Formats: sequence, C-alpha cells, structure tokens
Amino acid sequence: MSNNLTKRDIVLKIYEDTRNDFPQKDVKEVVQQTLDVIADAICEGRNVELRNFGVFQIQVRKARVGRNPNRPETDVMIPTRAVIKFKAGKEMKEKLKGLDLNKLEDPAD
Repeated sequence: MSNNLTKRDIVLKIYEDTRNDFPQKDVKEVVQQTLDVIADAICEGRNVELRNFGVFQIQVRKARVGRNPNRPETDVMIPTRAVIKFKAGKEMKEKLKGLDLNKLEDPAD
C-alpha cells in the first residue's frame, strides 16, 4: 500500500468531512478546478501563495554541462529550464516540528 496522498484521497476526505452534503462528483470537480487554477498561474510565471500552507515559486535553472555516467567522456548540454520550488509557510513548519521522523524512514533501507 502506498503512503502517498492522491487526489482521490483528498476528494474522499472532503466528501466525508462535509457529511456528504455535496455529491462526490461536485467535490471532485472543485478539487480539480482548484488544481487547474494553481497550475495555470504557475505556467503563467506567477507565484502561488497559500496562506498558512506555503508558496509555490518558479525558479529558473541555468543551462549547464552535464556528464552521462555511462559515457563520462561525452558532455551533455542541459538547457535552461523552469522548476517549481515549494517554501513551507509558518504553520506548516510548526506542524513539521512535531513530526515523528522514525515513521518516515524508508523500509528499504
């Protein structure tokens, strides 16, 4: 069983927390629309600030020369690209302080 939180998990949690006041289909549409608005804003080059949660920022990585570990004699040009950086908000950081790090250990280690 995966330890990841999926969009479906979010929809079901909201559906249950609202005591089934809204059809699950409507909850799913609202969650999807929210994610679409966030994605569109980021793709327009805007930062997304969600108070008490955090900020999604666009960070531009410069072009650089990389190496292929299988063929180290060959240089590979890695182009300039945009990546998303997440910076946790104040309340999120406080919640993380109480996190049990022993539960996060990878069972494969």
